[in-house]
Amino acid sequence: QVQLVESGGGLVQAGGSLRLSCAASGSTFSLRVIGWYRQVPGKQRELVATISSGGSTNYADSVKGRFTISRDNAKNTVYLQMNSLKPEDTAVYYCHADYVFSGRYWGQGTQVTVSS
Repeated sequence: QVQLVESGGGLVQAGGSLRLSCAASGSTFSLRVIGWYRQVPGKQRELVATISSGGSTNYADSVKGRFTISRDNAKNTVYLQMNSLKPEDTAVYYCHADYVFSGRYWGQGTQVTVSS
C-alpha cells in the first residue's frame, strides 16, 4: 500500500506562482512513474506532468515552459512548480503514482485557484 498526500494549493493571482508537493509513504520502492493530473468540474481529469523513475519528464502542451516537475528521492516527494499561472489553470490537482509491485494510487487532491 502507498499513501500520497498533496499540499501547496491555494488562491493566487494570474501571473503568480505556486508549488505543489506530493509526499509518498508506504511501499514506494518500485516506482515506475509519478506525476500530476488536474480536473475541473464537468471535465475529464487531464495529465499535467509526470516524471519517471529514471528522471524523464513529460508535460502537457498547455503547461510547457511554465510548470516544472521534480522529485526528491530521499524524501519520497514530488513537486510541481507552477509559474506564470493563468485562470485556466484553476482546477483540483491530483498526485498519481504507478508502482511496479504496489499498483497505482491517487492522492486526495488540492485546489488551485487562479484569479484574473
